[in-house]
Amino acid sequence: MQKNIALITGARGNMGRAIVDRFAADSYHVIGVDAHAGEGSTQLESHALDLMNEDAAGAFVQSMVVKHERIDVAVLTVGGFAMGSIADTKTSDIAQQYKLNFETMYNIARPVFLQMLKQGYGRLFLVGARPALTAVGSKGMVAYGLAKSLVFRAAELMNDEAKGTNVSVNAIVPSIIDTPQNRAAMPDADFSKWVTPNQIAEVVAFHASETASALRESVIKVYGDA
Repeated sequence: MQKNIALITGARGNMGRAIVDRFAADSYHVIGVDAHAGEGSTQLESHALDLMNEDAAGAFVQSMVVKHERIDVAVLTVGGFAMGSIADTKTSDIAQQYKLNFETMYNIARPVFLQMLKQGYGRLFLVGARPALTAVGSKGMVAYGLAKSLVFRAAELMNDEAKGTNVSVNAIVPSIIDTPQNRAAMPDADFSKWVTPNQIAEVVAFHASETASALRESVIKVYGDA
């Protein structure tokens, strides 16, 4: 029996590693994508890919479809962050955040989404951001908030195009994630209130399962107590 196929971008990051491990535990064959390939295994293919290169991303998806016939789940975790008020934010800053947070998502989400429509099934997960849910929430992080807001619009548009199919697109919205980097940046914070990468991975795995197949929420908030 052929295993289900999950494609994870940012597979070597804090959240990406947790999601890779969670889907591997569910006996998926995992295709891990990052800027640099890591160590593979029988359950994990590790690939290096420049997600800012649209043609390369599209060709990669097609090569994986040729190899595995389908992609059942995709979780796209790559992104970047920057602070900055209106006074501090130039169009070049917005363009940089757009590339880091939207292009890296859309360049691979689009061919994956089209493949899922073709095969008649798929669960696609994008990563949004809590500050980008409202304009006021993006205060002090203007470029980041504007770029991440497009992730929500993309999820809505894809879900609209997927109506009547067994393809769904979700934007996962974590609060502050409990990572070594965030602990170092905010040493006085109450880490117990933050959401962990493993908790996010559990939420994604649940929404990818048949148990959650009737759900059609495009935005999934994973806030913990933050």
